[in-house]
Amino acid sequence: MDIKRTALFVALAVVSYLMILQWNQDYGQQPLPPQSQAATHNSGAVIADSAIPSTNAHDIPHLSQNAESIPSTSTTGGLIQVQTDVLSLAIDPQGGDIVDLRLPQYPLRQDRADIPFQLFERSSSRLYEAQSGLIGDGPDRPSGRPLYATSATQYQLAENQNQLVVDLTYSADGINYVKRFTLTRGSYALKVDYLIDNQSDKPWVGHLFAQLKRDASGDPSSTTATGTATYLGAALWTNDEPYHKVSMGDMNDGSLKKTVQGGWIAWLQHYFVTAWIPNKESLNQVQTRKDSQGNYIIGFTGNAINVASGTQGQVGATLYAGPKLQNELQALSPGLELTVDYGFLWFLAQPIFWLLQLIHSLLGNWGWSIIVLTLIIKLIFFPLSATSYKSMAKMRTVTPKLQALKEQHGDDRQKMSQAMMELYRKEKINPLGGCLPILVQMPVFLALYWVLLESVEMRQAPWLGWITDLSIKDPYFILPLIMGGTMFIQQMLNPTPPDPMQAKILKLMPIIFTFFFLWFPAGLVLYWVVNNVLSIAQQWYITRQIEQSAL
Repeated sequence: MDIKRTALFVALAVVSYLMILQWNQDYGQQPLPPQSQAATHNSGAVIADSAIPSTNAHDIPHLSQNAESIPSTSTTGGLIQVQTDVLSLAIDPQGGDIVDLRLPQYPLRQDRADIPFQLFERSSSRLYEAQSGLIGDGPDRPSGRPLYATSATQYQLAENQNQLVVDLTYSADGINYVKRFTLTRGSYALKVDYLIDNQSDKPWVGHLFAQLKRDASGDPSSTTATGTATYLGAALWTNDEPYHKVSMGDMNDGSLKKTVQGGWIAWLQHYFVTAWIPNKESLNQVQTRKDSQGNYIIGFTGNAINVASGTQGQVGATLYAGPKLQNELQALSPGLELTVDYGFLWFLAQPIFWLLQLIHSLLGNWGWSIIVLTLIIKLIFFPLSATSYKSMAKMRTVTPKLQALKEQHGDDRQKMSQAMMELYRKEKINPLGGCLPILVQMPVFLALYWVLLESVEMRQAPWLGWITDLSIKDPYFILPLIMGGTMFIQQMLNPTPPDPMQAKILKLMPIIFTFFFLWFPAGLVLYWVVNNVLSIAQQWYITRQIEQSAL
């Protein structure tokens, strides 16, 4: 009967494993975009205009801050295609907004390197774009957006170029406007400047606005099986708070309005961020709101720009659209690096990431870097772990005495507890000492979890063999199974609790943790496996020493 039951359990485990593998194959990868939208980063590729609906002026801010119903205006020109080594974007000449932006250096999936990840998109299925303009005496009005002209419809950064300049021009009422996009090789930050040539007979007064507009669709960069794992929403810098989140729920509840000098406004998603960074000296009115179409907007309106008759003026801002690279973000504006959101344990996560980066600069592989980081963390906690393991080893030596006390006192729990405490005092044992390694390591574990989950450097980073992406789950769940096995071995080295119910619960812990770890990032499971193996070696050595000395 025991053999049949064992065979049944083994067969059930194998079938369950195969079912999980099949589920992972069917649903574990991000879907590919429609063929018409799957633009590549080759020089000949363009973004289909047919996917772009007409633009409108509903979302243009007003100096009065009153929401008005503004009629839509149609896009009459084709999109302006711009290509650098790291950015592929499309500009709508109606308003000069960036309505499509893709990242050739960051494929959507590892198995399709020809399909870049898409940040901005204006299509029937998704809306996410960067808008900017001039209001007041400027060309962006409630009656519609200006239709800019360009000398070409396609621009590409040549191999011998370090900078690409794209000028959009528009003239009205004696004012000549140039909306200039300046892109730099290797940079995800681009400058958007307005050059105002006032040839009219009266002064010109306007305000720069820049904003990010997004619908309520999910995060396309999320790679977890349970959906969006990291923050999806807006954020801004204020004088009082260098990183202030404004979620979609907050915008549903009402608009936020703040006056900020310099700073930035951003929209965050997993691994990637878009942000407008105004001039640090400018005084800006920052606002979040939800428009009548259900889209979420965060933006700023700058202070007044005065251009006298017969003179020229200039105003602009920087747009960052790309991966969450902390060094680049920090160089653009203070606090922008905090969009790499490590949660409430950021003060632990930041030095962990710094150390991990340092190790990676020497080894060149993030998987081996995680292993070396685990060794370093283990060495730091070695004295505390040794003390705890000694306490647990002593607990094992008194297990026979605990069994004798249980038989002596039977069901009298009060006398049993008193006798146990007396035994612990006599043997100089701290019954809670064995919990300390787990309690101390949990903050580090959680901080490393957010480092591996949030850091774009881990995205699609291979380690060894079947582990081709440390930021997502093990495709064959081998590491979680190994982790469960190491937990079971650790449990065998620990003293058996005198309470039968507690002992049964502890026996289930490796199974429960294995199930949870199935969907954890492979890099995090790798850390836990290495940590468990080192703990087993340390615990076995200490337990063996104490048991031999007790003989």
